[in-house]
Amino acid sequence: MTDHVIQDVLAVPVAGGYFFDDQAAIRAGAGRDGGRYLGSPVTPGFAQVREPAEAVSVLLRLSDGKVVVGDCATVQYSGVAGREPRLQAKELAEAIETRVAPRLRGLPVGRYRQADQTAQAICAAVLKNPLAAGYGLSQALLAAAAHVAGHEMMAWTLQQEWGIDTPLRRLPLYAQSGEARRGNVDTMIMKRVGVLPHGLINTPDLVGPDGDTLAAYVAWVAERIDTIGAADYAPELHFDVYGLVGAAAGGELDGTVEILLRLERAAGRHPIRIEHPIDAGSREGQISALAGIRARLAERGSRLRIVADEWANTVEDIGAFCAAGAADLIQVKTPDLGSLTNTVEAALCCAAHDVGVVLGGTCTETDVSARATTHVGLAIGATQILAKPGMGVDEPLMIVGNEMARCLRMDAWGRPGGRRG
Repeated sequence: MTDHVIQDVLAVPVAGGYFFDDQAAIRAGAGRDGGRYLGSPVTPGFAQVREPAEAVSVLLRLSDGKVVVGDCATVQYSGVAGREPRLQAKELAEAIETRVAPRLRGLPVGRYRQADQTAQAICAAVLKNPLAAGYGLSQALLAAAAHVAGHEMMAWTLQQEWGIDTPLRRLPLYAQSGEARRGNVDTMIMKRVGVLPHGLINTPDLVGPDGDTLAAYVAWVAERIDTIGAADYAPELHFDVYGLVGAAAGGELDGTVEILLRLERAAGRHPIRIEHPIDAGSREGQISALAGIRARLAERGSRLRIVADEWANTVEDIGAFCAAGAADLIQVKTPDLGSLTNTVEAALCCAAHDVGVVLGGTCTETDVSARATTHVGLAIGATQILAKPGMGVDEPLMIVGNEMARCLRMDAWGRPGGRRG
């Protein structure tokens, strides 16, 4: 293998796909005026409750002249539930060029995991947002390793380095409606999205007393699928409720379960998943609450599946959720984990415990990070993969779906060494 090294590192502020929102301020009652939130921010790093999302593109120039790219990102609700603060793009780009770049020049890039380990250690030592920076750098380093291997297929590189030999397969795309909770559902159905609609159930009025409003919405989605969907179309229903089902039940597990059972009945024949049904305020509390909810659902014969999100931010966190039986699926939220190495390790941990992998991320990411994480999802065989970035439907479905299609066609064509997908 030719010894390719990093010749130089550039970083440039770019736009993210949606907005950064101060979740704490919103939960405290920040009002709305059209698309913006009113009031003062609560979470450090926010100048307003809602701010345009930012990202940072990292460009690595290799010794053979090839330039590879990765995008640094933080999630929409940064700085809460144990998450890293929202990135400030200009500040982070300058820090990468002045503090990280000198330490990366000359680094061999033929082996992804070795190069990434070095990059992550540098970021942890010198940056305020090491996870965001590590996320972007890992994408670029993975692209570099695939380039050195002579095939450019990041999914193949991941499988080779982790010894994964399962065939690549088409993954169900998971779309989120944003606030267009009805119109976007029609789009998803017409485009035969595999998992829908997310629903953005992020304010108490969208749940209603005893879950009335949310149950009505679930029933509408189920009916809409039956009305306009093709006869052979059978998607999974997935609603992210941001802990508000538990809030509607006053934080009581039994009351939370009653609402969840009501949602399951509203879904009719359609399988249903609920993400983050309750927020217990800490990792340990969240694990205990979700495990208790799952046990109660099982006692009632429910088939509703629980998806963990908040407080499952690291490989260690995800391992703890898995070991405690606290979730049927876990949202592996890629920017929170930082390096793509951590995403792979978290996914493999889930697989070892027979826990499903929602290969997620956030609406505030970019097209570059979305394409890179599509390769990760294919390599590890995720249960479902988020269509991102942005809060629409058409564009993220195109970005992730098209990248998946290209990868699968390449895999069917044949890998170096003769093994076919």
